[in-house]
Amino acid sequence: MSSIKQEKIRNHYDTIADTYDKHYDHKRGRNYHTHISNYLINALPKGGDLLDIGCGTGLFVEKYIEHGGHATGLDISGNMVSLARKRCNGCDFTVGVGEKLPFRDNSFDAVSSLLVFSYVKDPEAMLAETYRVLRPGGAIAICTLGKKLLTCGIPKLYQIGEKINVKHVVMKDFGEYYYNEKEMDTLFTRAGYADISVKWCSFAHIDMIDPLFNLARKIEPFVEKRVPQLAYNIFVCANKPKE
Repeated sequence: MSSIKQEKIRNHYDTIADTYDKHYDHKRGRNYHTHISNYLINALPKGGDLLDIGCGTGLFVEKYIEHGGHATGLDISGNMVSLARKRCNGCDFTVGVGEKLPFRDNSFDAVSSLLVFSYVKDPEAMLAETYRVLRPGGAIAICTLGKKLLTCGIPKLYQIGEKINVKHVVMKDFGEYYYNEKEMDTLFTRAGYADISVKWCSFAHIDMIDPLFNLARKIEPFVEKRVPQLAYNIFVCANKPKE
């Protein structure tokens, strides 16, 4: 990730840190975040040592420790990390980026990343780092916006939103890139991962108005199972082979 892009992301999330949780502190936000979080929770070992990359204010870390695990969070924003420490005061949090993890080899049983991977400038470096810090037999799970018809216009929308100064926690032009199934499988395979599973999830989006969101939630299981081409988040889980 370029230093200019890093600084832009850091400044944005430092600025909106105090209001970030309000984005999820309502019925749509809680349902949306819980839905995609459950994909990761179900794919990761219970009761293990987790590294959450792009932890924000600790929302996913909190969910993981509720299932009996211990977690460490990493985020580019110091202000977000400060809030995460308050939310989960028994966990460790540090400022950093996924492409250069400040942890020793074989330090974690699990790695997660929620709604972050599309912003990573060097995904190969990040996955190489996650592989390095995972213990043999450990698992990784990520969920991020994927390359679909419903998402292809989002970067342009974010560019416009930034130009007209729309106040939104994620509506910024960070030069994000969205991946399809083949690209994700290739990235994880090259990093050395095994048992790679790539699937589509999410149809009820947090930014929908309530009537549409409620309808989307009702048909979401059908969409994910029968017409995944209409889902917009891509979910990937994999394992580091045992030695």
